Amino acid sequence: MKTLFLQAPSYDGFDGGAGSRYQAKREVRSFWYPTWLAQPAALVPDSRVLDAPADGLSVEASLDIAQQYDLVLIHTSTPSFPTDALFAEDLKKRKPSLLIGMVGAKVAVDPHNSLTASEAIDFVCREEFDFTCQEIAEGKPFAQIKGLSYRNRDGSIEHNEARPILENMDELPFVAPVYKRDLKIDNYFIGYLKHPYVSIYTGRGCRSKCTFCLWPQTVGGHRYRTRSVENVLAEVKWIRDNMPEVKEIMFDDDTFTDFKPRVEEIARGLGKLGVTWSCNAKANVPYTTLKIMKENGLRLLLVGYESGDDQILLNIKKGLRTDIARRFSDDCRKLGIKIHGTFILGLPGETQDTIQKTIEYAKEINPHTIQVSLAAPYPGTTLYNQAVENGWLEENKVINLVSKEGVQLAAIGYPHLSRDEIYHQLENFYKRFYFRPSKIWEILHEMLTSWDMMKRRLREGVEFFRFLRAHEA
Repeated sequence: MKTLFLQAPSYDGFDGGAGSRYQAKREVRSFWYPTWLAQPAALVPDSRVLDAPADGLSVEASLDIAQQYDLVLIHTSTPSFPTDALFAEDLKKRKPSLLIGMVGAKVAVDPHNSLTASEAIDFVCREEFDFTCQEIAEGKPFAQIKGLSYRNRDGSIEHNEARPILENMDELPFVAPVYKRDLKIDNYFIGYLKHPYVSIYTGRGCRSKCTFCLWPQTVGGHRYRTRSVENVLAEVKWIRDNMPEVKEIMFDDDTFTDFKPRVEEIARGLGKLGVTWSCNAKANVPYTTLKIMKENGLRLLLVGYESGDDQILLNIKKGLRTDIARRFSDDCRKLGIKIHGTFILGLPGETQDTIQKTIEYAKEINPHTIQVSLAAPYPGTTLYNQAVENGWLEENKVINLVSKEGVQLAAIGYPHLSRDEIYHQLENFYKRFYFRPSKIWEILHEMLTSWDMMKRRLREGVEFFRFLRAHEA
């Protein structure tokens, strides 16, 4: 079938790629690559990936393109599902014969209710859905496809047996050729990465047990399954040779640094290829490994610190202590490795005192840039189950993760700490971190070293102040 893999139009500035913590408008307009769509698209000949939010396409323009296909697979999430379902309904009105399915963590953990929510959704894919999508596109009978939930002609819903987890990650084709074929590389912009960049996965799953993190608990699992070193380096070489405009490669594995010998081997290979790269890391990587990474092209680490309170880190099963994270941060500073640090407000155990403690902790370890999120209880996560059991959600089980404008909301509240208090501490966190003389000078110095950086930081600054105003409102 003629197949379209679609990130449907949504909020202006909606980041459709990052789903582990939240999906909403960012402080600075940002877009991750739709890798979870590009991967199955690489298995389906003559398919297309359309990323409507990144392309700035309207609903009408997206419908005009989508109706040209026989099969449309929409990537959805808990925040975007209502608008994605409406898009599917509008598409069915235009072309009733069109087959429409959905993929993503939302439908993976709640396939039945996702299908009953709209008759326009013909099927949803559960578990890892790459080969499920391929078999649907090939026309294989639905009843024979593992990992599929679908609606029969009589309206009844069937749930096929689960698709086994993918063990040999080298079976998956490269995603970079799909990026080059279908996407406008300049549209993908992340404030802390060089522009333009490319992000790829070298494995799936995460050994950490963080209670809030979406993908390991819904799709990827807690076993880190990796591509071979040779396979990873081959794709990086393809990017270097075929996408010369790319200035940085981001390895988007949940925790790329989990297997130290593998990371060191990949790093040495990247050094020989002469590329600049960044990755996700846990704040416990030893100095010796960091040194090898830095000497072979590493520029930046994206690190989830989450909280400056050790009891909260224990509550969320982070598997990390603040003293270890401090030492790691010092090591990175000594080696000249930049850090983009992420923090979360409103996790179990949060109080006004722990929020202040986390703000001071962030100022002390002083990542180059930060992202502050509000605790998001995604269905399928331990955090969601805790929130329901303890009555932390408004009206019990009602999940409002983002406003109609796409701004993230505080979904969890406590008897001693209201949602409104948690929500407004986010603005306080950003102001106290960035509006310090030392941090302002650090940013100004960075701007004065490069005209491109000057233009970029000025644009980001305007967007950041708009975000703060919108959040305060």
